[in-house]
Amino acid sequence: MPVVPKSAEEIEYMRHAGRLAAEVLDFVAPKVRAGMSTGELDKLCHDYMVEIQGTVPAPLNYAPPGYKPFPKSICTSVNHQVCHGIPGDRVLKAGDIVNIDITVIKDGYHGDTSRMFFVGEPSIQARRLVDATFECMWLGIAAVRPGGHLGDIGAAIQRRAEEHGYSVVREFCGHGIGRKFHEEPQVLHYGKAGTGLRLEPGMIFTVEPMINAGKPAIRELADGWTIVTKDHSLSAQWEHTVLVTETGFEVLTRSAGAPPMPEHLAAA
Repeated sequence: MPVVPKSAEEIEYMRHAGRLAAEVLDFVAPKVRAGMSTGELDKLCHDYMVEIQGTVPAPLNYAPPGYKPFPKSICTSVNHQVCHGIPGDRVLKAGDIVNIDITVIKDGYHGDTSRMFFVGEPSIQARRLVDATFECMWLGIAAVRPGGHLGDIGAAIQRRAEEHGYSVVREFCGHGIGRKFHEEPQVLHYGKAGTGLRLEPGMIFTVEPMINAGKPAIRELADGWTIVTKDHSLSAQWEHTVLVTETGFEVLTRSAGAPPMPEHLAAA
């Protein structure tokens, strides 16, 4: 399928949806603490999306081919869970790390973003992994420019992850997004610079690297959704939705509480 750049009108809708998705994470951030269950976090986010924002939680009942409907409104992936964790009875405890993945639909357009959260004080290992994954995401985003290639994004992410001694999950990737949750292109988080689709202004896609402290191998749990590391090592993920502009990139999932690009990367 060809990748069709978005029109100016569509980009405005995507900016709005992206900001709303980020604001859900701002809302839930102070509630991510020991003693809260992932199911409670899901309900808080669901109610905020539906009752306050007037958005639709995209994950709820989402059922791509081969999957049963996802039963919740957000994804919560804790510690060695890589992605697509289903919220439920699990109670967060001090030292946990958790990814909360939010996708909202507003006026027919999707906004998609995720952040890592520390529950109490993390271990040194956990903090290093989360910070390195954040760097990986931003280095991938910084590689976005018209005339560049999708491979530039994956190469930047893979290089930084491996510099830290970490591994990149290969089975999941970023994706185009718009009126559909998942569109072309697929955005790999590893690869070779100068290869792949040539980027054009108006293209919109997610950059969402999943980085493991151990080996890259993963497995799916019996619930049919939750992905975990095979070696039980910690995993982290950050995600933004990005627009290719005439001069570089624009992050569409920014909000007042969204952590900015690390200063040492912004200055590079």
